[in-house]
Amino acid sequence: MYLAERLRRIRESKNLSQGDIEQRTGLLRCYISRVENGHTVPSIETLEKLARSLDLALWELLYDGEEPPAKPNQQNNGHSDWASHGPGARTFYKLRTALSRVSETDRQILIDFAAQMIRKRHG
Repeated sequence: MYLAERLRRIRESKNLSQGDIEQRTGLLRCYISRVENGHTVPSIETLEKLARSLDLALWELLYDGEEPPAKPNQQNNGHSDWASHGPGARTFYKLRTALSRVSETDRQILIDFAAQMIRKRHG
């Protein structure tokens, strides 16, 4: 799993142990291990904690590059990102809140389902 490998690689490059990350985030070391081994899919809030503990912005944790990715061309009549402002922000917040309450098994099922839909769409 890409994210799991990336988390471990960054943590090790900064000479930090899982125990160090546990102290910085309040997450249990066994949970950090499960994330790094790809057995657990962390929530957005957890990813934010992990990024902060590694002295990174969230985009740096998720994106493999030196600078933030270029913003896509906005085809929405000049409106900004739907998840940041207006009614889209409220919808995104509700979705994020609901997903944070879902069990790890159900979250993985949703992720697998979304991946299958993407493959069918682009396949």
